[in-house]
Amino acid sequence: MNYLAEKDEYVTPKSRKSIFPSFGFYLLRLLKVVYTSNRLAVKGMYDDEKWIEASYNILKGLEKTGIRFHISGMSNIKKVEGPVIFVSNHMSILETFVFPCIIHPVKKVVFVMKEELVRFPLFGPVSAARDPILVSRKNPREDLMAVLNQGAEKIKAGKSIIIFPQRTRSLYLDVKSFNTLGIKLAKKNNVPVIPVALISDAWANGKFLKDFGKIDPSKEVKISFGEPIEIKSNGNEEHMQTVEFIKNKFIEWGRAELIRE
Repeated sequence: MNYLAEKDEYVTPKSRKSIFPSFGFYLLRLLKVVYTSNRLAVKGMYDDEKWIEASYNILKGLEKTGIRFHISGMSNIKKVEGPVIFVSNHMSILETFVFPCIIHPVKKVVFVMKEELVRFPLFGPVSAARDPILVSRKNPREDLMAVLNQGAEKIKAGKSIIIFPQRTRSLYLDVKSFNTLGIKLAKKNNVPVIPVALISDAWANGKFLKDFGKIDPSKEVKISFGEPIEIKSNGNEEHMQTVEFIKNKFIEWGRAELIRE
């Protein structure tokens, strides 16, 4: 397996764009990966290597449509021994598929996700097999306790955690809805935060089926991992530092119009 994080930066080699990118990706590539992963998960065989391989195959499948990836700051993942909390904006389903092949070879990682996702056909057994932290998205207080309690258990087991503080996918970086859950979890367990900024609208959210929107090879996927942030105070300063990293990346990438203060 060609682990992406062996270098600090990865840029997709130039390639020809697919004529029918959405059709080709969903029916010829994604369905095959998800079906194979589901069969392995049902049999209890969907282990770390299979998860990384599936994630990598999806990334390569997106590249075959003509989508280009620019991933930077991957050396920051290695700057801390032990678990960390990855705090990222959440634009599309793309990042949930490609993060494993970037992060998991370096740091064993789990997602915080909605509990309903483990009940979905095909996707459900795959999601459940990766030992996620499950939240209801109905009661913020209960979700907070679930993440803090389950998160502490995962961290003790040596696992890092990916949190999307905006709670739902959004084209915009909504600063006001960017909660401090990741910071609280990091502070409680004395582990650092690694901020992650991303632009992933090349895989759009669908109008009728949210996971199956337009695949647009004219748009580049940008992912950047920031320097680890130690939580030294009550967390407010570190929260702002995390948000500022993501905001500054949006500006650097020429997408400042997607920031909502």
